[in-house]
Amino acid sequence: MLATSQDRPALPPVNWGTLTVATCNALNLALPGRVFYENQEPYGADEYRRKVAWLGQQLRRLNADAVALQEIWDLAALRDAVAESGLSYHQVLAPGTESGATGTPRVALVTRLSLETVTSHAAFTPAAVIDVPEVGRHDHFERPVLHAVLRTKQEQKVHVLVAHLKSKRPKFLLNAAGESLEDRDDPRVAARATLRSLIMRGSEAVALRELVVSLLHNTRDPVILMGDLNDAPHAVTSQIVAATSAVAFDREARDTALFHAYDVQSEPALRRDVAYSHVHQGSPETLDQIWVSEEFVTSSRFALGDVRRVEYFNDHLHEGRDRTRSDHGFVRALLRLRLP
Repeated sequence: MLATSQDRPALPPVNWGTLTVATCNALNLALPGRVFYENQEPYGADEYRRKVAWLGQQLRRLNADAVALQEIWDLAALRDAVAESGLSYHQVLAPGTESGATGTPRVALVTRLSLETVTSHAAFTPAAVIDVPEVGRHDHFERPVLHAVLRTKQEQKVHVLVAHLKSKRPKFLLNAAGESLEDRDDPRVAARATLRSLIMRGSEAVALRELVVSLLHNTRDPVILMGDLNDAPHAVTSQIVAATSAVAFDREARDTALFHAYDVQSEPALRRDVAYSHVHQGSPETLDQIWVSEEFVTSSRFALGDVRRVEYFNDHLHEGRDRTRSDHGFVRALLRLRLP
């Protein structure tokens, strides 16, 4: 006789622990009076106060356990923004900005979780080095990748990577004084300059992919990658990093793949048509992304939890241009971990 539902023993309830992560491009967070780009005025005292107050308000709104940030020039400015949030973060990390970054801003991580190690990766391995036309050897990240090993409240070890890949902005040739050597109004010149940027971003994607594989291959430690990848999730450069497409025909590829958190969230009803983080010339784009390893994918046999939901905070993108606010939307993901 077949057993009825009343005869079957009830399954034990699943107890969940939570982990909230977010990524924010802060748009040139620098101290007042500090020249960060030669063609931009430094922040005045009042403008700086408004900028750190706004960012602090956003951090409080996100209230994430770990926040990845990009475009940080000064660690002191980030600490001011964190103080404005009113939240208690034990770790405020922005390698290379302790005395002020030079040349290009850096990435950062703010977290209330236990920190085991933090590493800043700048140099490429030989496999990622490439010669860029008319520019020469490209062998390092313009903005080094931050790698932190964290322990969640449930004592789960998690690798967090924070990245900001080369922008799509055309890479025009400059002389030693920073003056253009090319006719920027010539569309053919602009096309080749854009190709240089693409090649540089592609090589950075390869170098980041090597780091991802080194953390995932034959391990069960979950990995979270967050940041501004300066391309869409399904673009070639993003897929070089994540290699999600390989999973469709090779199940073993899950071991070293990353999954776009928005695509694997377990509350699909929350998906909306506002899932973008940047507006370029009127067109919405998703440049700011959160990726997870298969340990946060419910369909994986190695799942330790899931991505419950992903949210985009982008209303400020339509409130006018003001450099005290970011020109990027922020992304937050609620992850869950099964408790014993």
